[in-house]
Amino acid sequence: MSGRIIQFGTSRFLQAHVDLFVHEARQAGQAVGPICIVQASGAADRAGRVAAFGRPGGYPVIIRGIEKGERIERRIDVTSVDRGLSAAQDWKALSDLFANDADVIVSNTADAGYEIAAADRGPALLAGGVPASFPGKLTALLHRRWRQTGRGLTVLPCELINRNGRVLNAAVVSLAREAGAPDAFLAWLEAEVIFADTLVDRIVSQALEPIGAVAEPYALWVIERRPGLAAPFAHPSVLLADDLEPFERLKLHILNLGHTVLADIWRAERRDPGETVREILADADVRGRLDDVYRHEVLPGFAAHGMGEEAQRYVATTLERFLNPFLDHRIADIAQNHATKVERRIGAFLSWWGEAGTVSATPTLDVVIARRQSQPQTERSEA
Repeated sequence: MSGRIIQFGTSRFLQAHVDLFVHEARQAGQAVGPICIVQASGAADRAGRVAAFGRPGGYPVIIRGIEKGERIERRIDVTSVDRGLSAAQDWKALSDLFANDADVIVSNTADAGYEIAAADRGPALLAGGVPASFPGKLTALLHRRWRQTGRGLTVLPCELINRNGRVLNAAVVSLAREAGAPDAFLAWLEAEVIFADTLVDRIVSQALEPIGAVAEPYALWVIERRPGLAAPFAHPSVLLADDLEPFERLKLHILNLGHTVLADIWRAERRDPGETVREILADADVRGRLDDVYRHEVLPGFAAHGMGEEAQRYVATTLERFLNPFLDHRIADIAQNHATKVERRIGAFLSWWGEAGTVSATPTLDVVIARRQSQPQTERSEA
């Protein structure tokens, strides 16, 4: 179990995911946390959010949706967060906390969070100023910790980046080398700092102001085992796994694939621009077609890889999530970058299935792929 957690990223997702899990673990008597949430960017519009994280009484998370066939709605006042800091405004306080107290680092810095600013390359990175990028900040903070205490720690990134821990680790090592950090620091990074790959899954549909969120009942945080890694706390939604790939396949080729099949139907039939996932599935014909895709064109592929039972359970959970009466998930949003999603979610699934043997008939998925391939090149490149 762990003590102080420092979280980079103020997103509503983590408020209703990791921060909520830590709250529930603390309520169950576990010695974990508290959490300090750090605004990694300098966005002025989030200053109020940062200040609100320190208020007594915590913040609300409302869980709404379908769970085991029952409609549920409950409110939790999350009290695991004890302070908020701005990296730009509170760098000294953050550096002191990171060097002396942190046991676990969590991050969710959005899609561009691992991009490295040009200003962070070179010796100036370790000169004491505030680095511009998240990888730069993390490298500088780790260097300060190495000099001051030398205690190891665990980094659990939650960005939706494949092999997020390895990618972030590589960025930190690269920046440290470019900054001229001593070999002893690089050796400490390798021996004492654990960068774990993780996968997160929960639909957080609405932010509350100034902080708080509305989320679905389903939640998952899978952390891939590494030598020396221990789970930061025990929670029903937190799993340690030898390999993330089975979980990634389930999410990508069932939940995400189902979304893309619905988006393809929506596009091809020129349906209502404002239609949601729940509304399109109220059409019995569309629901039947999606059920057939899962039953005849997806589950056999998972069965070929020995994952038939897990996939069947995940399909049932996915359909329950799609039908959440409180979630207005617009098909138009899902349909963005459609061609790329078809390739990653459907084309990659059929290739993966083929690795296990002969692929049986997949008429609906074949039509989706054919439509993508028939798009004008400009649309495909822009999608």
